[in-house]
Amino acid sequence: MVSGCFDLLHSGHVAFLQEASQLGNLYVCIGSDDTVNGLKGRRPVNSQYERKFMLEALKCVHEVRVSRGSGIMDFLPELEDIQPDVFFVNEDGHTPVKEALCAEKGIEYTVSRRIPAAELPVRSTTALREVCTIPYRIDLAGGWLDQPWVSAFYPGPVLTVSIEPTQAFNFRSGMATSTRNKAIELWKTALPPGDPEQIARLLFAYDNPPGTKEIAGSQDSIGIVMPALNKSNYTGNYWPSSINSVHDEEILSWLEDRLYLVTLGPRTSEYDVLSDTKIDSSGARALADAAEGCWTAILAKDADSFGHHVRLSFEAQIAMFPNMVDDGIMNMIEQYREVALGWKLSGAGGGGYLILVSETPIEPAVRVKIRRKEV
Repeated sequence: MVSGCFDLLHSGHVAFLQEASQLGNLYVCIGSDDTVNGLKGRRPVNSQYERKFMLEALKCVHEVRVSRGSGIMDFLPELEDIQPDVFFVNEDGHTPVKEALCAEKGIEYTVSRRIPAAELPVRSTTALREVCTIPYRIDLAGGWLDQPWVSAFYPGPVLTVSIEPTQAFNFRSGMATSTRNKAIELWKTALPPGDPEQIARLLFAYDNPPGTKEIAGSQDSIGIVMPALNKSNYTGNYWPSSINSVHDEEILSWLEDRLYLVTLGPRTSEYDVLSDTKIDSSGARALADAAEGCWTAILAKDADSFGHHVRLSFEAQIAMFPNMVDDGIMNMIEQYREVALGWKLSGAGGGGYLILVSETPIEPAVRVKIRRKEV
Protein backbone atom coordinates (compact mmCIF):
# COMPACT_ATOMS: atom_id res chain seq x y z
CA MET A 1 0.00 0.00 0.00
CA VAL A 2 1.14 3.53 -0.79
CA SER A 3 -0.42 6.91 -0.03
CA GLY A 4 0.02 10.37 -1.46
CA CYS A 5 -1.39 13.21 -3.53
CA PHE A 6 -0.25 12.11 -7.02
CA ASP A 7 -1.24 15.41 -8.62
CA LEU A 8 0.14 16.08 -12.13
CA LEU A 9 1.14 12.44 -12.66
CA HIS A 10 4.76 12.23 -13.89
CA SER A 11 7.58 9.74 -14.50
CA GLY A 12 8.75 9.93 -10.88
CA HIS A 13 5.32 8.81 -9.71
CA VAL A 14 5.28 5.94 -12.21
CA ALA A 15 8.78 4.75 -11.23
CA PHE A 16 7.78 4.84 -7.55
CA LEU A 17 4.58 2.87 -8.20
CA GLN A 18 6.36 0.33 -10.39
CA GLU A 19 8.94 -0.23 -7.66
CA ALA A 20 6.20 -0.70 -5.06
CA SER A 21 4.23 -3.09 -7.30
CA GLN A 22 7.16 -5.51 -7.34
CA LEU A 23 6.32 -6.31 -3.72
CA GLY A 24 2.74 -7.45 -4.41
CA ASN A 25 -0.71 -6.22 -5.44
CA LEU A 26 -0.45 -2.45 -5.19
CA TYR A 27 -3.14 -0.42 -3.43
CA VAL A 28 -2.85 3.36 -3.90
CA CYS A 29 -4.61 5.66 -1.42
CA ILE A 30 -4.79 9.27 -2.56
CA GLY A 31 -5.46 12.37 -0.49
CA SER A 32 -8.83 14.02 -0.99
CA ASP A 33 -8.93 17.53 -2.44
CA ASP A 34 -9.65 18.93 1.04
CA THR A 35 -6.74 17.02 2.60
CA VAL A 36 -4.30 18.20 -0.09
CA ASN A 37 -5.47 21.78 0.45
CA GLY A 38 -4.88 21.47 4.19
CA LEU A 39 -1.39 20.01 3.78
CA LYS A 40 -0.11 22.06 0.84
CA GLY A 41 -2.01 25.32 1.34
CA ARG A 42 -3.45 25.00 -2.19
CA ARG A 43 -5.92 22.74 -3.95
CA PRO A 44 -4.56 20.16 -6.41
CA VAL A 45 -4.58 20.94 -10.12
CA ASN A 46 -6.41 17.67 -10.79
CA SER A 47 -9.41 16.70 -8.67
CA GLN A 48 -9.47 13.51 -6.64
CA TYR A 49 -11.66 11.88 -9.31
CA GLU A 50 -9.22 12.72 -12.12
CA ARG A 51 -6.24 11.55 -10.07
CA LYS A 52 -8.02 8.29 -9.22
CA PHE A 53 -8.93 7.71 -12.90
CA MET A 54 -5.36 8.23 -14.13
CA LEU A 55 -3.80 5.99 -11.48
CA GLU A 56 -6.30 3.23 -12.20
CA ALA A 57 -5.11 3.29 -15.83
CA LEU A 58 -1.60 2.15 -14.81
CA LYS A 59 -1.12 -1.60 -15.18
CA CYS A 60 1.11 -1.73 -12.09
CA VAL A 61 -1.75 -0.51 -9.86
CA HIS A 62 -4.21 -3.05 -8.43
CA GLU A 63 -6.70 -0.62 -6.81
CA VAL A 64 -7.05 3.10 -6.02
CA ARG A 65 -8.99 4.62 -3.13
CA VAL A 66 -9.57 8.19 -1.98
CA SER A 67 -8.48 8.30 1.67
CA ARG A 68 -11.33 9.03 4.06
CA GLY A 69 -9.22 10.49 6.85
CA SER A 70 -7.49 13.85 7.06
CA GLY A 71 -4.02 15.29 7.55
CA ILE A 72 -0.75 13.48 6.98
CA MET A 73 -2.26 10.20 8.30
CA ASP A 74 -5.41 10.43 6.16
CA PHE A 75 -4.99 6.82 5.00
CA LEU A 76 -5.72 5.21 8.41
CA PRO A 77 -9.28 4.00 7.53
CA GLU A 78 -7.96 2.45 4.31
CA LEU A 79 -5.03 0.83 6.13
CA GLU A 80 -7.51 -0.89 8.45
CA ASP A 81 -9.58 -2.11 5.49
CA ILE A 82 -6.74 -3.24 3.24
CA GLN A 83 -4.43 -4.61 5.95
CA PRO A 84 -1.36 -4.56 3.67
CA ASP A 85 1.74 -6.67 4.21
CA VAL A 86 3.97 -3.74 3.19
CA PHE A 87 3.57 0.03 3.55
CA PHE A 88 5.80 1.70 0.94
CA VAL A 89 6.93 5.35 1.10
CA ASN A 90 9.54 7.54 -0.57
CA GLU A 91 12.10 9.55 1.39
CA ASP A 92 9.95 12.69 1.34
CA GLY A 93 6.92 10.78 2.60
CA HIS A 94 8.69 9.01 5.45
CA THR A 95 7.76 10.00 9.00
CA PRO A 96 8.60 8.22 12.26
CA VAL A 97 4.85 8.22 13.06
CA LYS A 98 4.13 6.09 9.98
CA GLU A 99 7.04 3.81 10.82
CA ALA A 100 5.84 3.37 14.41
CA LEU A 101 2.28 2.66 13.25
CA CYS A 102 3.51 -0.10 10.95
CA ALA A 103 5.66 -1.60 13.70
CA GLU A 104 2.63 -1.63 15.99
CA LYS A 105 0.48 -3.41 13.38
CA GLY A 106 3.14 -5.82 12.15
CA ILE A 107 3.33 -4.21 8.69
CA GLU A 108 6.66 -4.14 6.88
CA TYR A 109 7.75 -0.51 6.39
CA THR A 110 9.86 0.14 3.29
CA VAL A 111 11.41 3.44 2.15
CA SER A 112 12.13 3.93 -1.56
CA ARG A 113 15.29 5.77 -2.55
CA ARG A 114 13.41 7.61 -5.35
CA ILE A 115 15.67 6.55 -8.19
CA PRO A 116 14.34 7.66 -11.61
CA ALA A 117 13.76 5.01 -14.25
CA ALA A 118 16.38 4.51 -16.97
CA GLU A 119 17.81 7.86 -18.08
CA LEU A 120 14.79 9.91 -17.04
CA PRO A 121 15.32 13.01 -14.85
CA VAL A 122 14.17 13.21 -11.25
CA ARG A 123 10.66 14.71 -11.30
CA SER A 124 8.47 16.36 -8.67
CA THR A 125 4.98 17.79 -8.85
CA THR A 126 6.28 21.09 -7.50
CA ALA A 127 8.73 21.43 -10.39
CA LEU A 128 6.02 20.65 -12.92
CA ARG A 129 3.57 23.20 -11.52
CA GLU A 130 6.04 26.00 -12.15
CA VAL A 131 9.74 26.73 -11.80
CA CYS A 132 9.60 28.75 -8.60
CA THR A 133 12.95 29.69 -7.10
CA ILE A 134 11.60 31.56 -4.08
CA PRO A 135 13.35 30.04 -1.04
CA TYR A 136 12.11 28.69 2.26
CA ARG A 137 13.90 29.36 5.53
CA ILE A 138 15.05 27.45 8.61
CA ASP A 139 15.41 29.19 11.97
CA LEU A 140 18.34 27.55 13.74
CA ALA A 141 18.22 29.31 17.10
CA GLY A 142 16.70 32.27 18.92
CA GLY A 143 13.25 32.01 17.35
CA TRP A 144 10.65 34.21 19.15
CA LEU A 145 13.16 36.99 19.80
CA ASP A 146 11.91 38.62 16.59
CA GLN A 147 8.73 39.43 18.52
CA PRO A 148 9.18 42.69 20.50
CA TRP A 149 7.10 41.33 23.36
CA VAL A 150 9.89 38.77 23.85
CA SER A 151 13.09 40.69 23.03
CA ALA A 152 11.85 43.60 25.17
CA PHE A 153 12.66 41.37 28.16
CA TYR A 154 16.17 40.70 26.87
CA PRO A 155 17.73 41.49 23.46
CA GLY A 156 19.17 38.75 21.31
CA PRO A 157 19.60 37.24 17.85
CA VAL A 158 17.64 34.89 15.64
CA LEU A 159 19.73 32.69 13.32
CA THR A 160 18.20 31.80 9.96
CA VAL A 161 19.35 30.07 6.79
CA SER A 162 17.73 30.62 3.42
CA ILE A 163 17.24 27.27 1.66
CA GLU A 164 16.62 26.36 -1.95
CA PRO A 165 13.13 25.00 -2.81
CA THR A 166 14.41 21.50 -3.55
CA GLN A 167 11.09 20.13 -2.33
CA ALA A 168 7.66 21.44 -1.34
CA PHE A 169 7.55 21.72 2.43
CA ASN A 170 4.19 21.18 4.09
CA PHE A 171 1.95 24.18 4.81
CA ARG A 172 1.84 25.21 8.50
CA SER A 173 5.12 23.39 9.10
CA GLY A 174 7.37 26.13 10.49
CA MET A 175 9.30 26.65 7.23
CA ALA A 176 7.83 30.15 6.63
CA THR A 177 5.40 28.79 4.02
CA SER A 178 2.81 31.50 4.72
CA THR A 179 5.33 34.30 4.17
CA ARG A 180 6.69 32.47 1.12
CA ASN A 181 3.16 32.39 -0.32
CA LYS A 182 3.03 36.17 0.13
CA ALA A 183 6.34 36.43 -1.74
CA ILE A 184 4.82 34.37 -4.56
CA GLU A 185 1.82 36.75 -4.64
CA LEU A 186 4.22 39.66 -5.00
CA TRP A 187 6.86 38.29 -7.36
CA LYS A 188 5.38 35.07 -8.82
CA THR A 189 8.35 32.74 -9.35
CA ALA A 190 11.54 34.56 -8.31
CA LEU A 191 12.79 37.18 -5.89
CA PRO A 192 13.40 40.57 -7.51
CA PRO A 193 16.91 42.01 -7.93
CA GLY A 194 18.09 44.64 -5.51
CA ASP A 195 19.29 45.10 -1.95
CA PRO A 196 18.20 41.96 -0.01
CA GLU A 197 17.45 43.78 3.24
CA GLN A 198 15.22 46.32 1.50
CA ILE A 199 13.41 43.50 -0.33
CA ALA A 200 12.98 41.67 2.97
CA ARG A 201 11.48 44.84 4.50
CA LEU A 202 9.02 45.05 1.61
CA LEU A 203 7.98 41.42 2.08
CA PHE A 204 7.57 41.95 5.83
CA ALA A 205 5.29 44.93 5.22
CA TYR A 206 3.24 43.03 2.63
CA ASP A 207 2.96 40.05 5.00
CA ASN A 208 1.70 42.31 7.81
CA PRO A 209 -0.64 44.96 6.40
CA PRO A 210 -2.21 47.56 8.73
CA GLY A 211 -4.67 45.95 11.10
CA THR A 212 -2.87 42.59 11.29
CA LYS A 213 -3.69 41.09 14.69
CA GLU A 214 -0.80 38.62 15.05
CA ILE A 215 2.24 40.03 13.27
CA ALA A 216 4.50 37.47 11.62
CA GLY A 217 8.05 37.92 12.86
CA SER A 218 10.51 39.53 10.47
CA GLN A 219 12.84 36.53 10.71
CA ASP A 220 10.54 34.84 8.15
CA SER A 221 11.03 37.58 5.54
CA ILE A 222 14.73 37.89 6.31
CA GLY A 223 15.25 34.13 6.20
CA ILE A 224 13.53 33.84 2.83
CA VAL A 225 15.06 36.85 1.08
CA MET A 226 18.57 37.20 2.49
CA PRO A 227 20.83 34.41 1.19
CA ALA A 228 23.03 32.08 3.22
CA LEU A 229 23.27 32.33 7.03
CA ASN A 230 22.03 35.43 8.85
CA LYS A 231 22.06 36.61 12.44
CA SER A 232 19.32 39.18 13.04
CA ASN A 233 19.82 41.12 16.28
CA TYR A 234 16.58 42.17 17.99
CA THR A 235 16.32 44.84 20.66
CA GLY A 236 12.60 45.14 21.34
CA ASN A 237 11.43 46.10 17.84
CA TYR A 238 9.86 44.19 14.95
CA TRP A 239 12.86 44.83 12.71
CA PRO A 240 16.37 43.94 13.92
CA SER A 241 18.81 46.66 14.86
CA SER A 242 21.48 44.94 12.73
CA ILE A 243 22.00 41.84 10.60
CA ASN A 244 25.22 39.84 10.35
CA SER A 245 25.61 37.58 7.31
CA VAL A 246 27.92 34.67 6.52
CA HIS A 247 28.66 33.76 2.88
CA ASP A 248 31.84 31.77 3.46
CA GLU A 249 31.51 28.61 1.35
CA GLU A 250 33.44 26.42 3.77
CA ILE A 251 31.15 27.35 6.66
CA LEU A 252 27.95 26.98 4.61
CA SER A 253 28.98 23.56 3.29
CA TRP A 254 29.91 22.46 6.80
CA LEU A 255 26.52 23.60 8.11
CA GLU A 256 24.61 21.97 5.23
CA ASP A 257 26.27 18.63 5.92
CA ARG A 258 25.06 18.58 9.53
CA LEU A 259 21.38 19.45 9.16
CA TYR A 260 18.68 16.77 8.88
CA LEU A 261 14.90 17.25 8.85
CA VAL A 262 12.41 14.58 9.96
CA THR A 263 8.79 15.13 8.96
CA LEU A 264 6.31 15.34 11.85
CA GLY A 265 3.27 16.55 9.90
CA PRO A 266 1.72 20.03 9.77
CA ARG A 267 0.22 21.81 12.76
CA THR A 268 -3.53 21.47 13.17
CA SER A 269 -5.79 24.49 12.73
CA GLU A 270 -6.63 24.29 16.46
CA TYR A 271 -3.00 24.68 17.50
CA ASP A 272 -2.45 27.69 19.80
CA VAL A 273 1.17 28.27 20.76
CA LEU A 274 0.40 31.57 22.49
CA SER A 275 -1.69 30.11 25.31
CA ASP A 276 -0.10 29.31 28.68
CA THR A 277 3.07 31.27 27.89
CA LYS A 278 5.67 32.00 30.58
CA ILE A 279 7.69 34.85 29.07
CA ASP A 280 10.14 36.64 31.36
CA SER A 281 13.62 38.14 31.37
CA SER A 282 15.37 34.94 32.47
CA GLY A 283 13.72 32.94 29.70
CA ALA A 284 14.48 35.54 27.04
CA ARG A 285 18.09 35.75 28.22
CA ALA A 286 18.49 31.97 28.09
CA LEU A 287 17.19 32.02 24.51
CA ALA A 288 19.49 34.89 23.51
CA ASP A 289 22.55 33.29 25.12
CA ALA A 290 21.86 29.98 23.38
CA ALA A 291 21.54 31.69 19.99
CA GLU A 292 24.82 33.57 20.54
CA GLY A 293 26.51 30.29 21.47
CA CYS A 294 25.09 28.66 18.36
CA TRP A 295 26.47 31.46 16.16
CA THR A 296 29.93 31.15 17.70
CA ALA A 297 29.90 27.37 17.25
CA ILE A 298 28.97 27.60 13.56
CA LEU A 299 31.72 30.11 12.85
CA ALA A 300 34.20 27.79 14.61
CA LYS A 301 32.70 24.72 12.84
CA ASP A 302 32.36 23.06 16.25
CA ALA A 303 29.65 20.43 15.77
CA ASP A 304 29.34 19.43 19.43
CA SER A 305 28.88 23.03 20.54
CA PHE A 306 26.52 23.72 17.63
CA GLY A 307 24.27 20.83 18.58
CA HIS A 308 24.46 21.73 22.27
CA HIS A 309 23.38 25.33 21.72
CA VAL A 310 20.60 24.38 19.28
CA ARG A 311 19.27 22.14 22.02
CA LEU A 312 19.61 24.91 24.64
CA SER A 313 17.75 27.31 22.34
CA PHE A 314 14.93 24.80 21.94
CA GLU A 315 14.73 24.20 25.69
CA ALA A 316 14.56 27.96 26.30
CA GLN A 317 11.75 28.22 23.74
CA ILE A 318 9.58 25.52 25.27
CA ALA A 319 10.18 26.91 28.77
CA MET A 320 8.42 30.09 27.60
CA PHE A 321 6.06 28.47 25.06
CA PRO A 322 5.21 25.03 26.49
CA ASN A 323 2.56 24.34 23.83
CA MET A 324 5.30 24.06 21.20
CA VAL A 325 5.58 20.40 22.13
CA ASP A 326 3.36 17.56 23.28
CA ASP A 327 4.05 14.03 24.50
CA GLY A 328 4.13 12.67 20.96
CA ILE A 329 6.79 15.17 19.85
CA MET A 330 8.89 14.55 22.95
CA ASN A 331 8.70 10.80 22.37
CA MET A 332 9.85 11.38 18.80
CA ILE A 333 12.85 13.38 20.02
CA GLU A 334 13.80 10.49 22.32
CA GLN A 335 14.27 8.28 19.25
CA TYR A 336 17.12 10.51 18.08
CA ARG A 337 18.69 11.45 21.41
CA GLU A 338 21.53 8.94 21.01
CA VAL A 339 22.37 9.74 17.37
CA ALA A 340 21.92 13.53 17.16
CA LEU A 341 24.02 16.24 18.76
CA GLY A 342 21.08 18.65 18.98
CA TRP A 343 17.46 19.08 18.01
CA LYS A 344 14.66 21.60 17.74
CA LEU A 345 11.32 22.05 16.05
CA SER A 346 10.84 24.15 12.94
CA GLY A 347 9.14 27.49 13.53
CA ALA A 348 6.59 27.69 16.34
CA GLY A 349 6.44 23.93 16.78
CA GLY A 350 3.30 21.89 17.23
CA GLY A 351 4.44 19.71 14.32
CA GLY A 352 6.23 20.54 11.09
CA TYR A 353 9.77 19.20 11.09
CA LEU A 354 12.20 17.98 13.71
CA ILE A 355 15.53 19.62 12.86
CA LEU A 356 18.49 17.49 13.88
CA VAL A 357 22.19 18.31 14.10
CA SER A 358 24.38 15.31 13.44
CA GLU A 359 27.92 14.44 12.33
CA THR A 360 26.70 11.09 10.99
CA PRO A 361 23.98 10.45 8.38
CA ILE A 362 20.40 10.07 9.63
CA GLU A 363 18.30 7.99 7.25
CA PRO A 364 15.75 8.56 5.99
CA ALA A 365 15.68 12.30 6.52
CA VAL A 366 15.23 15.41 4.40
CA ARG A 367 18.43 17.22 3.44
CA VAL A 368 18.56 20.92 2.59
CA LYS A 369 20.55 23.09 0.20
CA ILE A 370 21.52 26.48 1.59
CA ARG A 371 20.96 29.28 -0.90
CA ARG A 372 24.20 31.04 -1.82
CA LYS A 373 24.69 34.70 -2.60
CA GLU A 374 24.37 35.46 -6.30
CA VAL A 375 27.66 36.59 -7.82
